[in-house]
Amino acid sequence: MNENTAEVILLILILVLYMLPTLLAFARDIPRRKLVTVINIILGWTLIGWLVAFLWATLERSTPEEIA
Repeated sequence: MNENTAEVILLILILVLYMLPTLLAFARDIPRRKLVTVINIILGWTLIGWLVAFLWATLERSTPEEIA
């Protein structure tokens, strides 16, 4: 594998890991997912900010789905 390809794959994996709280918040459809995204982007580079966003995205209850 080319060295540049490995670097691109590593960069994508790091970006996905960094944005994991945001991805979880949108996947779980939590009500304040936009706020989780802002916290993740602004404070995610600190471990504490990333943990806050991650815990918020995983522990908050998701929006109940309407039963038709």
